[in-house]
Amino acid sequence: MAKSWVNYGERVGADLHLDLSESSGAGGRRAALTHALREAVRSGRLAPGTRLPPYRSLAADLGVARNTVADAYAELVAEGWLTARQGSGTRVADRAQPLGRVERAPRKAPPRARGPRHDLRQGTPDASAFPRAAWLASYRRALQQAPNEAFGPGDPAGRLELREALTEYLARARGVRTEPGRIVICSGFAHALRLLFSQNTQHRGGGVLRGPLAVEAYGLGFHRELLAAAGVRTVPLPLDDDGARLDRLGRERAVLLTPAHQFPTGGPLHPERRAAVIDWARARGGVVLEDDYDGEFRYDRKPVGAVQGLDPERVIFIGSVSKSLSPAVRLGWMVLPERYVDDVLAAKGEREAWASVLDQLSLADFIASGAYDRHVRRMRQRYRNRRDRLVTALAEHAPHIEVTGVAAGLHAVLRLPPGTERSTVKAATWQGIALDGLAEFRHPEATVADMPVRDGLVVGCATPSEHAYGAALEALCGVLPPA
Repeated sequence: MAKSWVNYGERVGADLHLDLSESSGAGGRRAALTHALREAVRSGRLAPGTRLPPYRSLAADLGVARNTVADAYAELVAEGWLTARQGSGTRVADRAQPLGRVERAPRKAPPRARGPRHDLRQGTPDASAFPRAAWLASYRRALQQAPNEAFGPGDPAGRLELREALTEYLARARGVRTEPGRIVICSGFAHALRLLFSQNTQHRGGGVLRGPLAVEAYGLGFHRELLAAAGVRTVPLPLDDDGARLDRLGRERAVLLTPAHQFPTGGPLHPERRAAVIDWARARGGVVLEDDYDGEFRYDRKPVGAVQGLDPERVIFIGSVSKSLSPAVRLGWMVLPERYVDDVLAAKGEREAWASVLDQLSLADFIASGAYDRHVRRMRQRYRNRRDRLVTALAEHAPHIEVTGVAAGLHAVLRLPPGTERSTVKAATWQGIALDGLAEFRHPEATVADMPVRDGLVVGCATPSEHAYGAALEALCGVLPPA
């Protein structure tokens, strides 16, 4: 019986599955091979330009005579399915699209959706600034130095090399007090929330933590939706110039804060309130979830240290590289009070939820080599310049528009005249500018009595590449409402 799997051999280096059993017995193996190759091209399994194996290699793999393969190729060349040129071998002919078993007239491809001309949405760093050369160097070193056991089943807590590097870095740069055994690697903040609140664990019949969860009145709707899907009710805390109103905490046992740089309004949590939330957690037996999403990027002064440093047993510190490096590097971390470590590891479960070991080892090297610090300092200067250019453009073209919050992070909030937010966002959309209105981030249960509604725009300063940023600012100023 003829073989089905064909190894192209060392020169071609690929496998090809040919089913020689579908064709009738008439014509023998040559007819069967011709039919199988024709169907592979017709269905699209053999793409245009694909090089087929030489006669001798294919004949040896199929256990047929060399002339059988040569005759099959010649027939398909004559029919237009294949091309044969001296020196380039036999290849699949160029065709507009796979034809399927029934010939069809070619259909016009649907138009490709166009993105915005100017992307000023918050949440992503400048993708063109990713440190490719430095990351590649770390990746190569990590791959060369990785022990053999790194390529087998691993530790759900994450690679020790990365947890050790993070212990040193977070202590030095963010004032975090921890040790490698209290760090759990995850794929980002959303993954951390799922691990902490997922109902699909055996811990006390529910998640590691249980709701209701107090949150800031402005924040990412995606996080609220994720928590709601896990059955967790979120209770909004009003915000003022000093951050979250912690005096409004009720019977909750946990509170989620962005104390270094409130998202999206932009202010830090006042020092007295940082101490107050620790006192609340101690008195209630509660826990503070600290989202340090862009804590390294403070421009007007040294970055504010983490609340976690005030009491490591009352704070879960969560960070990632999605803002500092790239959201494409799916790595984050939880620095946990000791009592939660085993429960989080149990919630993490099967290996499919673990982060890539090679990425972990690369990030560990990237941090330990100093490349991460150099990248953060470089991007801190770049994003500071971006913010300064935004402020300068507004002062020149729209002096009545105020930039609120501290000079930090990858976005800025523009305060608009009352009643103009919706029309401004609509005008921006018509002009090909992608951005968000402040109302998009307001908690649906936040009341006007507790916190008046303010019109504003959340403008991402980091997303456009350097050469496109000036045009984006010019377009933005063109849609802002008049005084």
